[in-house]
Amino acid sequence: MAEIRALWQKLVGGDTPTHNRQFLERRIAYRLQELEFRKVDANLLDRNQRRIESLVETGKVKKRDRDYRPAAGTVLVREYKGVEYRVIATADGHYDFHGRMFPSLSMIAREITGMRWSGPLFFGLRPPSNAKTKPSTKKRGGR
Repeated sequence: MAEIRALWQKLVGGDTPTHNRQFLERRIAYRLQELEFRKVDANLLDRNQRRIESLVETGKVKKRDRDYRPAAGTVLVREYKGVEYRVIATADGHYDFHGRMFPSLSMIAREITGMRWSGPLFFGLRPPSNAKTKPSTKKRGGR
């Protein structure tokens, strides 16, 4: 338990708030994850903090930017014409597909289908555009 208290002081600072070992272990693990995620995406915690502050001030969640990039290590799986394809998001914002690096999901979707596709749409990270699914209100033909 002395090692856990020492680690708590190093990572969080101050005395431990409780003597519950399981609680302390979980909080230390969370703090270690925070530190690691900050290395991968230094702005992640800052963006989240700004969103939390905005929520507290306004009481509303601001609509997120159209950023569909998955977190590093995310494995995207898509079945196309009976074949399953796997893509891994990397820490540098690229994508590993069959051992080759691609800068965008759209390039991978084109590689798979042979046609131009929206990568986030192809891999299910973005819903289809509403404009294409709305029924037409125009009247056809004459009376």
